[in-house]
Amino acid sequence: MADPPRRPPDVADLFDRYGGELYRYCAARVGPVVAEDIVADTFLVAHRRRDRLAEGPERAWLYGVATNLVRRHHRSETRALRALARTGEDPFLADIAERAVDRADAAVLQRRLAAALAALPARQRDVLLLFALADLDYDTIGRTLGIPLGSVQSSLHRARAKVRAALADVRADLPGTEAQR
Repeated sequence: MADPPRRPPDVADLFDRYGGELYRYCAARVGPVVAEDIVADTFLVAHRRRDRLAEGPERAWLYGVATNLVRRHHRSETRALRALARTGEDPFLADIAERAVDRADAAVLQRRLAAALAALPARQRDVLLLFALADLDYDTIGRTLGIPLGSVQSSLHRARAKVRAALADVRADLPGTEAQR
């Protein structure tokens, strides 16, 4: 006898479980104001398509919807990253640079990091930011973006290499980095 079909999860319960982490991910990508709209739209999509939520892991599906909505804002995101790279003025993306450089001097690296992120192909940027900001594992990133595990690994490797290369000369000049050379 076949198992009965899986019942769609309650969207309010999903919001309670994942709303905060989705907001933090989206806020780091597009700023807090737009992030609120994207998270709201994500759960609106979840409500409208709740039958599809019954098919698999809800967290990955929600991150996939949120990432797709962020992509709609991609042009604004790219413009902001380019403006940050050009001017050093940070309208809403300071968290990306601060987290990416961790203990380094963000004032020196921020412009270069923004330029490096803006220059990445969309898939590599999405994989890198889902890994770094949302703290998703490779398998979840693959399910989120609908790509094979090997593509996640190669995209993350390429993105890291490009960002490291873009920051190499700046990092070498920072105090306390001589041991890393």
